[in-house]
Amino acid sequence: MTFSGALTLTDLNDFIGPSQTCIKPVEQTNFISGAEKDAGAAATEIRVDSSGSYYEVSADGLSSLRNNSSSGTKLEQAEVNLNDCLACSGCITSAESVLITLQSHIEVLKVLESNPSSEFCDSRKTPVISIAPQSLASLAASLSDSSSTHLRVSPRQVLRRLRRFCKDVLGFAYVFDTTFARHLALREHVTEFVERQEKHRNKNSMGDGHETADRCLPMLASACPGWICYAEKAHSEMLPFIAQTKSPQQIMGTLVKNWMGSKWGKLPHEIYHVSVMPCYDKKLEASRSDFYNEVYSTRDVDCVITTGELELILREKGWDLSKSISGELDMPSVSLVPDPNNVSEDTLPELINHPGSSSGSYLQEIISHVVKTSEMPLVLSVRQMRNSDYEEYILRTEAVDNTGQVIFKGAKCYGFRNLQNVVRKVGKEKGVHVGTGATGRLGDVATSRRIKRGAGSNDAKERPYDYVEVMACPGGCVNGGGQLKAPSTIIKDTDDEGYTRSWSDAGVEIQNARWGSKEWTRKVEEVYWEESSPSEGTNGALGWAPVETRCTGPVVNVPDELIKRVLLEANDVARNLFRTQYRAIENEVVGLAVKW
Repeated sequence: MTFSGALTLTDLNDFIGPSQTCIKPVEQTNFISGAEKDAGAAATEIRVDSSGSYYEVSADGLSSLRNNSSSGTKLEQAEVNLNDCLACSGCITSAESVLITLQSHIEVLKVLESNPSSEFCDSRKTPVISIAPQSLASLAASLSDSSSTHLRVSPRQVLRRLRRFCKDVLGFAYVFDTTFARHLALREHVTEFVERQEKHRNKNSMGDGHETADRCLPMLASACPGWICYAEKAHSEMLPFIAQTKSPQQIMGTLVKNWMGSKWGKLPHEIYHVSVMPCYDKKLEASRSDFYNEVYSTRDVDCVITTGELELILREKGWDLSKSISGELDMPSVSLVPDPNNVSEDTLPELINHPGSSSGSYLQEIISHVVKTSEMPLVLSVRQMRNSDYEEYILRTEAVDNTGQVIFKGAKCYGFRNLQNVVRKVGKEKGVHVGTGATGRLGDVATSRRIKRGAGSNDAKERPYDYVEVMACPGGCVNGGGQLKAPSTIIKDTDDEGYTRSWSDAGVEIQNARWGSKEWTRKVEEVYWEESSPSEGTNGALGWAPVETRCTGPVVNVPDELIKRVLLEANDVARNLFRTQYRAIENEVVGLAVKW
């Protein structure tokens, strides 16, 4: 289907700054003599000196302020914290340029330096850091010399070196990667998809529950906080379709503060958990009220820093990440230790590979489930839509020339331009009024025009999506805004979606350009997959099964006994631990006050 040309031609900045409504302009008036003042006027006024500093001055101090003297009380600069940003509906995504004071590398260093060293001190917290694989790939790519293959550094080597640095220099007690949490997220994701499928199949017998059942599919991925923030503020009609499974970051927070903490004999508030992520939006995600433990007054993830901030810490501490350490090339060892209370880095599997996409492999995991549970052989075909960031994946029964019955139709959708096209497509297919913000609803007229199809169809173009892997960043998570920047020699004037960009007009200096190079994103992607083997179901750097090949599903080498143990100990509260919820945020801003 086609959409308005205005949508695809709009030069939308994927990193939208704070709305203009976030800041009230300073009103400067001419100085008024005392005789001309209103008798009821305030005795003091706010003035700005030549350096831009704000002063509260009395009428007598105005003349001295004009002479740049320091009379008057200098006012502190107002700051917007994360909760303030989340409470505001004036911006669309996670305003990365907002002044963030509680989620920074400076805060991490401050907490670690003030943390008592004695284990017997009541105020001591156990510091734990978990690192995303995309961040490891970004760091590894920056260390690798493309002209000398023997100098290439793998993500596993980077993890081992960071573990030594975080423990010996910063004082962290435990250093994990987040792939085990992602494995749990993928498993819960499939479980939720099956539940939605069942509701969708039984919708004809649900009577009054028809509307609820009809909004179960397609299921949209929930791991990207930029997409979630955007949906809550601009497209709340899409919220029923978004999966409620937590992201790997938040599942890792749940594991650290609850499951691991109980093994260490620590309560949630006695653990300081830091995560390293490729995305600024993760800071906002960790600050959501849903992830705050009111009983112990603590968050599942206390602080989030980006890949760039971690690299800054390394430079500030004088640690050379390019230098090898002993044991960095050893094969990972995973042992289910006899003592169930002894949880360390050796307990969790290290850097589990999930074939599919470098953004979490959510679509591939769903496809693998459909293949495994199918009673007949299936064939997967991939069709590129507008660009490589928008592709459709179709599973059919075996037949020649794509004439088999369509069993499943999914898509991967990266970047806001593609995302908005998918939102419109889903809205049209499901009879949902798109773009109505927090008031989105099923309309009678739209519902009557809803495209009705059976569970199986030979026409892939006619069949609606069953699942969509949605990410806000072009290129996915390896190209997140918090990743290390591309070398200046390969930054171009076009973004990763092929559109001409003026970085200076967007308020971004060229050395900080987020998506100036497809080459750099491709390199990080290659490094991300370089430890994958063909037996794990990957296809080169992209990780997707080739077009028109038989699907056999990936084989992940992971101790499922450990996962069963976690789920068993979570017991009846597993859903509360690994799922969350979303809510529409009303927009009180009149008119469009963001820069597009």
